Amino acid sequence: MSVEVRRSAFSAPAVPQDDLSDRLGTLFSRIEYRRADSPEEREAIFRLRHEAYLREGAIAPNHTGRFADADDEAENAYLVGLYIDGELASALRLHVATKDHPDVPSFHVFSDILQPRLDAGRIILGFTRFVADERLSRLHSGLPYATLRPCMLAAEYFHADEMLVAVRVEHQAFYQRAFNHQVLCAPRRDPQLAKPIGLMSLDFPSEAERLHGRYPFFRSTVRERRMLFERTPAAASAAPGGQATNRGSITSPLSGNATPRSS
Repeated sequence: MSVEVRRSAFSAPAVPQDDLSDRLGTLFSRIEYRRADSPEEREAIFRLRHEAYLREGAIAPNHTGRFADADDEAENAYLVGLYIDGELASALRLHVATKDHPDVPSFHVFSDILQPRLDAGRIILGFTRFVADERLSRLHSGLPYATLRPCMLAAEYFHADEMLVAVRVEHQAFYQRAFNHQVLCAPRRDPQLAKPIGLMSLDFPSEAERLHGRYPFFRSTVRERRMLFERTPAAASAAPGGQATNRGSITSPLSGNATPRSS
């Protein structure tokens, strides 16, 4: 199979704010976010990752047709899938890092930058493996923003000090334009990827109010955040590696009272 670098979710033209809200208002009525705890949900995300990363020339083909690593199994990892009309449209992975639990994928490459921040007691939310279905991303220009909504929910739920991304240079403009992420260092090589990645950070406490004002669909209820990220000991045996889970999913984020549900 030949590898082409094609238009990605990050390279889509900027969408005017009012137009974006209108488009997402319609799209959100068809969206469900699910924390991927079952083997079937996780496998679907791993396969979507492989397709997306291969399409952009970021990895070599894998005969298994999946792209996963040990960071997916970390106790502080959350895999979230976005479904449109029941079809997996996009996904991302979240890690919540603290001084006592420093596991975050970016630490493998940027430990010299992250260790002092963790030692200072900062809570860092890292999100990686942001992928989207090619067909659905072309149909829905607001899909990147909708996919990143769980990051805002997680930052509030875990009281994050920083929202961290490690992305290729060509994707940095999206995070700067959309969220005001700041570049922390020049790109470095990641042994899992074919292209260098750079580290970017957003100070969440100082930017949260502005982001909620600019993107009203990022707002959420306490119950909604708990449904997506709270893990209960009673269901630990059902989760990967014995992690506790409540099998949460949420829908209708733009309604006056978001409608959480469990599956």
